[in-house]
Amino acid sequence: MPPPSPPHVPAQRPPPRAHAGAGRDYTSHHARAVAGRAPGMEAGEARPRAHLAALVLARGGSKGIPLKNIKLLAGVPLVGWVLRAALDAGVFHSVWVSTDHDEIEKVAKQFGAQVHRRSPEVSQDSSTSLEAIREFLNHHQEVDIVGNIQATSPCLHPSDLIKVADLIQKEGFDSVFSVVRRHQFRWSEVKKGENKMTEPQNLNPAKRYRRQDWPGELYENGSFYFAKRHLIEKGYLQGGKMAYYEMRAEHSVDIDIDIDWPIAEQRVLSFGYFGKEPLKEVKLLVCSIDGCLTNGRIYVTEDQKEMVSYDYRDIVGINLLKKRGIEVRLISERDCSKTLPAMQLECVAEVNATDKLKVLEDWRKYIGLSWKEVAYLGNEESDVECLKKAGMSGVPADACVVAQKAAGYICKSSGGCGAVREFAEHIFLLLEKVNSARKQMKDMNSAGEDTGRK
Repeated sequence: MPPPSPPHVPAQRPPPRAHAGAGRDYTSHHARAVAGRAPGMEAGEARPRAHLAALVLARGGSKGIPLKNIKLLAGVPLVGWVLRAALDAGVFHSVWVSTDHDEIEKVAKQFGAQVHRRSPEVSQDSSTSLEAIREFLNHHQEVDIVGNIQATSPCLHPSDLIKVADLIQKEGFDSVFSVVRRHQFRWSEVKKGENKMTEPQNLNPAKRYRRQDWPGELYENGSFYFAKRHLIEKGYLQGGKMAYYEMRAEHSVDIDIDIDWPIAEQRVLSFGYFGKEPLKEVKLLVCSIDGCLTNGRIYVTEDQKEMVSYDYRDIVGINLLKKRGIEVRLISERDCSKTLPAMQLECVAEVNATDKLKVLEDWRKYIGLSWKEVAYLGNEESDVECLKKAGMSGVPADACVVAQKAAGYICKSSGGCGAVREFAEHIFLLLEKVNSARKQMKDMNSAGEDTGRK
């Protein structure tokens, strides 16, 4: 929920607009952290600056979507997107998740964040963000500045956080919050039963602006709120010397209701941050036959012949992968060599595989691939190690629990009912992201070189 604004704080001179392109570049900040200096510490300084902590509030309760904060979005837990951005920014002395739920704590630690277990008093539906932040500060006296990052903003990038850290640490602002520019005309509300007309709020109907002639208006997008300790202790997140940070419209994704989820998945695949390490193109998909390509059921005829069923959409998915230059191989723990030819897949297959990881390792080395170039689709305990090793991993919706926990992507479709085709589409989307990520890193490196020359 948006933080309260302090009516008793004197109005400040409007701060200079923080452009999305302002501030230091990602590469230079990350280089300083890697070189051994604390985040926010310049060369030659005797001590680090005020302790800046990133804090993500992620309680277990959710009226709209159960455990929304760790629900998979484009194959990654929702909270994982912002944690990855915060950690890779390299400007925070510490990165925290405040939660009351064991599963959320587990996911947070997997992504490298520290965990503050919040009390039941600030974990209610009626609890405010400010209450949870103040409780966090009471337990962490070393923190001087809090960057409250919303878990529901999965398109946040490290470059945004770096520039905001500069605003609050170097330019002396007490609080900085994110906004997005919108070009929407507003009209006054007329409640039912009122005998009056609506009135324009930000336009003259006789002289409507063209979009290109109107700068639009700034709205909070809820992505983050940075504030110094003394403000928070007084009871607000916005006050003192304030500044806004304008985010790009395509990065302003906020998930509040379930209907936003499919839209957000498309947005995050197009505009999300996928990490410092460039994505690799998938060149090999290994798919478990039983429970992935088929539904795992075996039908036995009177003359003791086995029959299995499969979904033709999965066959189409495999053929599409091949057309994109991705090799597809199949693996099974049982001997299904007699039924495979009937599917006419023309794929290399290994049956009676007692050690799937060894088979996968042998295939990877033979083709000459890195693990990041390998995708794996499995559904049983015997697939877990393969799922952990592969650069891209997935399971059908009805996979066993341990396989689901090991996978990076959980399909909406069950095994034998379109899961392979769905995973193929997921691979295609991420392949599109590869080119975007490469361009992103190229731009960051170029900006870092320019800063170095200056």
